[in-house]
Amino acid sequence: MTSSTGRSAGANGRLTAGLGFAVASAASFGLSGPLAKGLMDAGWSSAAAVAARILLAAVVLAPVAVLQLRGRWSLLRRNAGLITVYGLIAVAGCQFSYFNAVAHMQVGVALLIEYTAPIAVVLWLWLRHGQRPGWLTLAGGVLAAGGLVLVLDLLSGADVSVVGILWALAAMAGVAFYFVLSSREDNGLPATVLAAGGLLLGGVALLVLGLFGVVAFSVSTAPVEFGGAAVAWWLPVVALGVVTAALAYVTGIAATRRLGSRLASFVALLEVLAALVFAWLLLGEAPRAVQIVGGLLILAGVVVVKLGEGRGARS
Repeated sequence: MTSSTGRSAGANGRLTAGLGFAVASAASFGLSGPLAKGLMDAGWSSAAAVAARILLAAVVLAPVAVLQLRGRWSLLRRNAGLITVYGLIAVAGCQFSYFNAVAHMQVGVALLIEYTAPIAVVLWLWLRHGQRPGWLTLAGGVLAAGGLVLVLDLLSGADVSVVGILWALAAMAGVAFYFVLSSREDNGLPATVLAAGGLLLGGVALLVLGLFGVVAFSVSTAPVEFGGAAVAWWLPVVALGVVTAALAYVTGIAATRRLGSRLASFVALLEVLAALVFAWLLLGEAPRAVQIVGGLLILAGVVVVKLGEGRGARS
């Protein structure tokens, strides 16, 4: 009885910690959009803002990653493929695809397509590992998707582009890769090491794309305006790197390793709601009532997904 109680308490503690990390990650990622928009309004190109963000994060995380390795450099050699795929697809590829998508279509539509990633994760786990989703999991996905439609206010209709849709689907694949790769614990690679390595490779990849003219690359030292107040350009750059990348990726990996890729990917939908709140505070873009209702639907969807996972674990 004592052993069973201890295991239950340990599982509950792992779930609580995982949810806490997931919410922190979603909030951190959600802050990136408003900060980047301020920078781009001040003259930064999107690729330059993203590269600065992830390279700064890599610099911040590198010392911690070295300490976590404790001289076990063989871990890097054994997991070189994982780090490379994570950096090029889950970091650089996802960001590059998303910005190309918004160049051809409305941002809301691109986000909606990208955030169908949890459905892709569920399908991957079903097809690749035989983890068939239950009815509650499917119902939670429908609720969350419906909430995203309301949060992104797409009911009034939006122009779509085939090219934009293809880029957005590529970004969705990058997000799905992020959750699936982050959930792996059998490689012995600390979360911070995976994040630092992936961010470094992703940042270098974006720099190479800029060097060859694939993406526009420009920066500016002009003041950046948020909520009618001007701040020095380096403040949002530091926040992008430390908060929306370093903190976001580490907590995201920690959450996924505790919750699993399926549940973590659904909790991450809170990023859209967080982005709306930060846009309201920093850019004066107040959410509408329909968007608040959508946020509540997202929360309900996450709860239903968790109930579905619990039922699957008992069967």
